[in-house]
Amino acid sequence: MDFVQQSTYICGAEEGHCQLKLVNYEADENHISHETQGLSRKHLVVRRGKPFKITLMFCGRPWNPLMEILFLEVWLGDMSERMRVQFSDEWRDPLRWSAKVYQSGIHPKSVTIHICSPVLSSVALYELLLHIETRHNRRTYVVGTFILLCNPWLQEDPVYMPLDAHIEEYIKSDYGLMYIGTPLNINRRPWSFGQYEPGVLEACLQLLQVSPQHQKDKNEDYALRADPVYLSRVLCAMVNCNDDLGILMGKWQGSYKDGVKPTDWSSSADILHHWASSNCSPVRYGQCWVFASVLCTVMRVLGIPSRVVTVFNAAHDGDGSLSIEEYYSSTGEKLNLSKDSIWNFHVWLECWMRRPDLGSGFDGWQVVDPTPQEKSAGIFCCGPCPVVAIQQHCLGAPFDTPFIHASVDADIVRLIVRDGLVVGRKVNTEAVGQLIYTKSVGSDRPENLTPAYKSRKIEKPATMMMVNKCSGGSSLGGSSSLGRSSQGLEVSLNIEGVPSMGDSIIMCATVTNQSNSPRVLMEYLNAQLKEFNSGLQESFWRMSKKVHIKAGEVLKLAHTIPPSEYEAYLAGDDIVNVAVVIKDMKTDERALAAQEFNISSPQITIEIEGGDSIRLKEKQKAQVSFINTFSKTLNGAVLTVEGSGLLEDKQQARLALLKPGEKIEKQVSIMASSPGTKILTATFSHSDCPSVVSRSFHKVSVKNEKH
Repeated sequence: MDFVQQSTYICGAEEGHCQLKLVNYEADENHISHETQGLSRKHLVVRRGKPFKITLMFCGRPWNPLMEILFLEVWLGDMSERMRVQFSDEWRDPLRWSAKVYQSGIHPKSVTIHICSPVLSSVALYELLLHIETRHNRRTYVVGTFILLCNPWLQEDPVYMPLDAHIEEYIKSDYGLMYIGTPLNINRRPWSFGQYEPGVLEACLQLLQVSPQHQKDKNEDYALRADPVYLSRVLCAMVNCNDDLGILMGKWQGSYKDGVKPTDWSSSADILHHWASSNCSPVRYGQCWVFASVLCTVMRVLGIPSRVVTVFNAAHDGDGSLSIEEYYSSTGEKLNLSKDSIWNFHVWLECWMRRPDLGSGFDGWQVVDPTPQEKSAGIFCCGPCPVVAIQQHCLGAPFDTPFIHASVDADIVRLIVRDGLVVGRKVNTEAVGQLIYTKSVGSDRPENLTPAYKSRKIEKPATMMMVNKCSGGSSLGGSSSLGRSSQGLEVSLNIEGVPSMGDSIIMCATVTNQSNSPRVLMEYLNAQLKEFNSGLQESFWRMSKKVHIKAGEVLKLAHTIPPSEYEAYLAGDDIVNVAVVIKDMKTDERALAAQEFNISSPQITIEIEGGDSIRLKEKQKAQVSFINTFSKTLNGAVLTVEGSGLLEDKQQARLALLKPGEKIEKQVSIMASSPGTKILTATFSHSDCPSVVSRSFHKVSVKNEKH
């Protein structure tokens, strides 16, 4: 921004009097003092409750402090507060705006004024007026505008965060890392929050201006914006577009050709720029990690400490029963019969704030989930919900605690159905919320948040229930209990290692016969592809065989799915459900076990000449390569490289045939136009597979200094 700007004269007789000509916003000094460097090139950006200074430069007759009284007036919507510029060394009422000058700041043609807002001021763009008053005259000028943000450095602010290392991570850092996949194979995915990209702060403020709350009553909205609880609810709803002019449209299946596939995003700034430049039209498309990452950017920009959190095996419990039913056929195929679901992973946000509406025991991290799932008070938003309320089962604490608690602590009830009847039932009390991760402070290692969310559960036996032929079974959806308990037939299923594309999937079913008699069993195994949010596809592999087991025997049954039997169906990072059903041929007793895991992608190598830290506006070479680790030749190989803020357009290398062990590579020249964290993205695909086979992300730090 320009450090010095022309003031605008409004009214009053100027002739023969001191006149305001220019305003120096002291932007460099204020931005350093307020920790707002790089947030805006257009506006002065300061934090509430902390003084900032401006210098007024006069023309005409010199300013006479004894005869001409200065008043400043801040405007927000139709509300204003007027303050007399004081010469006292002490600040006045901390609940009101104040302005003062020091003797050293008074000069014949200029004066430096220190302005301080109340600590509970609203987050917004303010207008500042100057009145120069004498006994007989008043002259009024528009000084300009400034943006006021929350202040996590100030103890009195509800978002105060005491440790500098935490503020550095949760406010100032523009780099994030999220965790996706399954507990058996956790993948890391970097993200550029991009809060220092031009226009991002302005887009975040525009988000507040177009909210339904602001459109309904702008003055009430402005007044409530002092409260981070209110801000988080409004912004949570505005990140999705379900009720309003929000940023992102969600989509979880079908074609993404009329937009951007959620897996292709790596920067919040790109999404915010798309939204702001399209007259607030929704950006297509987002899924949970995209919604959460964009909200994280908005919150950090506005001064509310935030972090992206992944819940593995997250429950979607729409009816509040704390029980998620999953249905399987008698041969182990998972069925789309349940209204509720288990997501292999779900990503939401935690925001740091006090909760004066609940008491100090609920201060700290709050869950805010912008992914549109269920309505809260009539709109698609979720939270803020205190993490401690989830852990302590305080389900009456606002907002949306029962739904979020179920996400991490529901039970999974797996039902075997045959001919419309439930013929087996198994309860798992531990799988939901099995791991809860976020990026560690100052490190790319995961921090395990699971203990913060989950107190120790009262153990329930994860036993199998069955219905024998005489009882006839329970009808699907019925509420009656299911027959008698298991007669000692147990099964578990384990996947060996971390399956990778091109390798065999090796698994072992362990069957335990706890009865005193030998048994003749049928083993059914089924493997099918699924979406991370539980959407199921057809089975791609089945197996069944007769098994004999002795009394008291523990039998291990090993199975292998070779690459030739899954390569036509699976791509890198796809998720597979494998289930085994063991049936006693004599009693019809059935036991079920299931595992879900993601297939690891073959590696794409990205290397930047001179290291991963580059200089602003200096060209650097990056080498991207992929080696065919498959046992077969790949037709129509394509290696694609993209990088928002690094490459203007995507660049590709193509090979008609890529034989086993051969390499496809692409050298690109990257150059950054703005500082901060950028992400270089590479994908590999080939014509024999409908999906991207491998995807890789590489963090690039852009420094402002020259050599």
